[in-house]
Amino acid sequence: MISIEAKNFNNPDEVNENFNNAKIESVNIRGQRVNKLTLQPAWKWSVDVQPNIGTDSCQASHLGLMVSGAICCVHDDGTEVTYKAGDAYSIAPGHDAWVVSDEVAVAYEFAGMWGE
Repeated sequence: MISIEAKNFNNPDEVNENFNNAKIESVNIRGQRVNKLTLQPAWKWSVDVQPNIGTDSCQASHLGLMVSGAICCVHDDGTEVTYKAGDAYSIAPGHDAWVVSDEVAVAYEFAGMWGE
């Protein structure tokens, strides 16, 4: 059994560029996946992801940390939060989200699905 494992996003296990305005790089650590999301200023879930998924809103939960940029997330219940560099976030299923500014948004997510 491996007691310590480290991986670097300079050499990700997977790269997904199947969604407009988004790049998702993943590393798998001891059976857990960590994603690095790089979202362009024009990215919006309901425009760039929803057509491929087919649900009215994102039905995944997310746990992550913003590194740069800002994202606004609005939940189906009307709750709206903008999170920016340095913010940790948790998002329940049933939401839309989009990049707020002209800056690329980069986040690392430790739980949740992206496009599955």
